[in-house]
Amino acid sequence: MLLATDLDGTFLTGDSKDRLSLYQAITSHPDIQLAYVTGRSLETVLPLLDDPTLPQPDYIIADVGASLYHGDTLQPIQPLQNDIDARWPGESQVASALIDYPDMQRQDVPQTRRCSYFCSPERSADPALKAIAEQLDCDLLYSAERYLDFLPRGVNKGSSLLALVDLLGLERDQVLVAGDTLNDLSMLTSGLMGVCVGDSEAELLEQTRQCPQVLHASRSGCGGILQAIAHFGFLGERGIAAETRQAAQPGKADLVMVYHRLPYEEHRVDGKLQRRRPTSPNGIIPTLLSFFGDGRKGSWVAWAVHEDADEPFDTHTTVDAERYPLLTAARVALTKEEVDIFYKRFSKEAFWPTLHTFWERAQFREEDWQVFLKVNRAFAERTALEAAEGATVWLHDYNLWMVPGYLRELRPDVRIAFFHHTYFPSADVFNVLPWRRQIIGSLMQCDYIGFHIPRQVENFVDAARGVTPLQTVSRQNCAPRFITYGCAVGLERMTTAVDTGSRVVKLGAHPVGLDIDRVRNALAAPKIREMMTRLREELAGVKLILSVERLDYTKGILEKLNAYERLLAENPELLGKVTLVTVCVPAAKEMTIYDELQAQIEQAVGRINGRFARIGWTPLQFFFRSLPFEEVSAWYAMADVMWITPLRDGLNLVAKEFVAAQGLLGGRGVLVLSEFAGAAAELKGALLTNPHDPMDMVQTCYMALNLPKVEAEARLRELFDIVSYNDIRRWGDEFLAGVAEPEVEEPLILAS
Repeated sequence: MLLATDLDGTFLTGDSKDRLSLYQAITSHPDIQLAYVTGRSLETVLPLLDDPTLPQPDYIIADVGASLYHGDTLQPIQPLQNDIDARWPGESQVASALIDYPDMQRQDVPQTRRCSYFCSPERSADPALKAIAEQLDCDLLYSAERYLDFLPRGVNKGSSLLALVDLLGLERDQVLVAGDTLNDLSMLTSGLMGVCVGDSEAELLEQTRQCPQVLHASRSGCGGILQAIAHFGFLGERGIAAETRQAAQPGKADLVMVYHRLPYEEHRVDGKLQRRRPTSPNGIIPTLLSFFGDGRKGSWVAWAVHEDADEPFDTHTTVDAERYPLLTAARVALTKEEVDIFYKRFSKEAFWPTLHTFWERAQFREEDWQVFLKVNRAFAERTALEAAEGATVWLHDYNLWMVPGYLRELRPDVRIAFFHHTYFPSADVFNVLPWRRQIIGSLMQCDYIGFHIPRQVENFVDAARGVTPLQTVSRQNCAPRFITYGCAVGLERMTTAVDTGSRVVKLGAHPVGLDIDRVRNALAAPKIREMMTRLREELAGVKLILSVERLDYTKGILEKLNAYERLLAENPELLGKVTLVTVCVPAAKEMTIYDELQAQIEQAVGRINGRFARIGWTPLQFFFRSLPFEEVSAWYAMADVMWITPLRDGLNLVAKEFVAAQGLLGGRGVLVLSEFAGAAAELKGALLTNPHDPMDMVQTCYMALNLPKVEAEARLRELFDIVSYNDIRRWGDEFLAGVAEPEVEEPLILAS
């Protein structure tokens, strides 16, 4: 069968259970074709094509019948479109003919091969308008007692639909049409079986009352379409019930944590899989685990490599029966190849550079995108089975962008929260992604989305507005929590909720905090105390500039080394008096995209030391390896200047680790921080620098080296107060509090 349905008031409305039932039936039945027949233009239909909860149409009849498109390619349906084009006089001709009718206001919506106006009932009955339409060889269509359309002669929803049915060679008794206003009348009186859904326009009901093939349904929207399918006997005796999939049965977890990593590490010893606590310095995992420490029923969904199909795979394992008795790890089985493509290759080669505004480095492969979708679907399916009725699902970062869309279809009852740990760029950068519409469409299925800082929230809202119409529900000032005009990523006001038309999506800025106790414990270790004493002796009379980062082009390592070389060249009094220690954590071996950068860095290190080194003094010490967190903490405590200069960064926890180490020991080290790091909007007291400006880098570092003691101490106190108060536990608590806040019932459009 072909379901040809109007959208607004028909296919997009109705009881949520009716919508789910109809949408699932259309998606699962191989013989149901779907045509959107709408007064919207294609431009305003596009957002619906990005909604993962809606079945995608095979055909689109837009502009009240004046435009016809294939649903998959969005190309015109020929020769039908050429025939309509030949009959359209052009919008400038219509506008010129109506120049003496100032009360006729053009609707401010996209329009193609039609001209749509706001019009009173009295004006619509004016014979002069009909005469103008005759002269232009156009038809007039009036609906909802306010909309008047000029259309090509003989063109309407019904005529275009019949032409399409004939072109496709369909039997007319296999077509069902659905509508709710007078601009659907031509479909409903075309001789096809049809339905006026509940709450239809009174005049439409009156004009179809004597049509035996038209059902006047009692249920609105999709419910009315379901009634018609049963009434006319479509889909056999069992009707829609035969095609409705059983929804995923609710699990037992009240909180489902969906993360790319398990909360423990898996290793094979003598062929057997063994678990141990994570060795990676990731303070977020212990914090996320802590939300299950009060006996809350929960699941932690993450991938696990499973290569041998014949080998048993444990879908569920305990995490820590003593500390988290009701928490289960739900493992998603992926092959090593899937992990390599989904995470190590595609995410890092396509998404990572784009998110950090290095789109020219991005590599987009459709085959990798398909693997990404497959993995995200697997995560969603596992999550759907874990979540209890009405549970909260907390998703983490861009690797799982498509999970919300899949999950909303599987479990419309759950509350979906998403935290974006990585920087989110401006719309013109994000739009480089070939799959931007699908990504935004999925994220707009969330109930709550969190980012580190307000600028990233607004960047996301701007990107979303380019894909789907949004109404601002609420906004708030960013001060005093965040810097407004004082840095490149500052902002005065932030959007806190938007209305998509089908749901309200709440938004929040939540900079990830630090586990202060972890730093405190590291500094208290006897061997670290000894290390600090040794470093203090070795650095006597020399100021230490410290830099700690991963090997990545976003971190600005090469730019910093070049600035350091210039600092020494322009300030010879610093020779023998300062040293730069750089700890650079190498990338995984399979990530070859960093090989060239590594070679350039090694050349710069050799050049600087070769140019300035003297007996007893090395200007630059470069550790190209990962150091234990405890040792790094000792370096933090000894540093006079912490030089952090990423070209773009979502937050930067290293800055907070330095502040914590200095603050706990009563230090006065100076933080020099890139104003393009998310933390710059939060860490008042840092000296901000522009890593894209070599001179500014040099001047700010020189200022930090010579900052008066009193000012350095005051800045450090302010920084430590921020970092210690807004710790990682507060981050998690505030995020979940934002998720739990009740939704805003009615949109309130606020002035910006």
